[in-house]
Amino acid sequence: MDVIGYLLAGFANALTPQYLFLAAIGVTIGTAVGVLPGIGPALTVALLLPLTYNFDPTGALIMFAGIYYGGMYGGSTTSILLNTPGESASVATTFEGFAMAKAGRAGAALATAAIGSFVAGTLSTLLLTFIAPLLARVALLFQPADYFALTVLAFVSVTALVGSSIIRGMISLFIGLFFGLIGIDILSGQVRLTFGIVELLDGIDVVVVAVGLFAVGEALFVASQLRHKREEVLAVRSSVWMNRDEWRRSWPAWLRGALIGFPLGALPAGGAEIPTFLSYTVEKRLSRHKDEWGKGAIEGVAGPEAANNAAFSGVLVPLLTLGLPTSATAAILLAAFQIYNLQPGPLLFQRSPDLVWTLIASLYIGNVMLLILNLPLIQIWVKILTIPRPLLYSGILVFGTLGVYSMANSFVDVVLMYAIGIIGFFMRRFRIPVGPAILGLILLPLAESQFRRALAISQGDLSIFITRPLSLGLLLAALAALLLPYVPVIIKRITGKQTQGGRLVFGRGEED
Repeated sequence: MDVIGYLLAGFANALTPQYLFLAAIGVTIGTAVGVLPGIGPALTVALLLPLTYNFDPTGALIMFAGIYYGGMYGGSTTSILLNTPGESASVATTFEGFAMAKAGRAGAALATAAIGSFVAGTLSTLLLTFIAPLLARVALLFQPADYFALTVLAFVSVTALVGSSIIRGMISLFIGLFFGLIGIDILSGQVRLTFGIVELLDGIDVVVVAVGLFAVGEALFVASQLRHKREEVLAVRSSVWMNRDEWRRSWPAWLRGALIGFPLGALPAGGAEIPTFLSYTVEKRLSRHKDEWGKGAIEGVAGPEAANNAAFSGVLVPLLTLGLPTSATAAILLAAFQIYNLQPGPLLFQRSPDLVWTLIASLYIGNVMLLILNLPLIQIWVKILTIPRPLLYSGILVFGTLGVYSMANSFVDVVLMYAIGIIGFFMRRFRIPVGPAILGLILLPLAESQFRRALAISQGDLSIFITRPLSLGLLLAALAALLLPYVPVIIKRITGKQTQGGRLVFGRGEED
């Protein structure tokens, strides 16, 4: 059966009432958590994992994908109306979106964000449909040495390109690797780092770590920063639509954003943050209305929002075909696959084609649902911003505690969750990114097992990692990713031009 045949079969499954209902729940929850600053899809999926253990795997993954997709949509609302991005990928939207809202053009800003997200999401899902099967066939050629090199590339690139410094990224990565080492070594049977606690023999469940770092850590950090005055939310007084000139200026930005977001989202470079800033910079340089930038240029909303949603489909390409997450939320989705005894990778398309193609078909359906949700119901999403922060985060703590305890009825898991949550609080306090820690925890077993298999095949000869062209190329790419943040410093020394803190600077903001 060809791609079109598989996709039509996927639509036949995705259009059943059960999966339509779960897709609707996912995109609705995703939009809501995208609107709320600091919540985000990664935290939400982590909280829901314990409650979906008995779900049909296809239905659960459709719902989780809807949450991820919805979070990308919803983040634009707070960026435009509150000048506070609901997701880090929506930071670039604040630059022009909030300026448009202050000028009384919030409706047009919200419209170009929603329609641009729909256009880019549809285009990028089309690319996912035809590129993912091809990459899955290529991935069948991977040997253990290649898989190990691929995990090294993921570790290094996400660590180097996410956060304010490589040192902070490395600290986060090694925290995750430490958690991943706890338990019984699968190959040797040796007990590692359990400190005599019997409950740790099976290791720390990824859900415990995810809920601790995202939910508990975020709640503690927000509590420490909580202000007793309510932040002002700008009202949407104008119609949520665009005039002819705004349409004319938006559609090229949507297309460029989609073409930037999809390939960069597929790279192990931290998800959607980089493509959104890059799209902002491209639109600013190509714009014929230079005087409007900083005062509400609609291209500065259309481009980043399109890149944001296109990056989501890009993230799914390495996740489904290689089992490689390139963002924190993708890492949680990988954990969800593993909970249902599914291993994303090249064989997933052969062993579970119904699941894969139903999931891809649901992305088209969810995209339409999100457009319907975001334009007519914008006033409802604005109301969510009025929820008091103490009530919101205390509810998250209660929900997370009950969810973690229900997994194994273990008090030790709850204690571990809060201990890890304290670590998550200090990580936020000192601007240490959480994503590399989750990535390290989830990918360590794959990296360790493939490294040992490669050594067994080569009878202990380490040169296998550089004699295979594919593994050598991946390791060189990892080295390039490690050196990339220092490129602005080198350019500054050569040309004398000023950069900001030795990091890559995109437009008015710095990827952080």
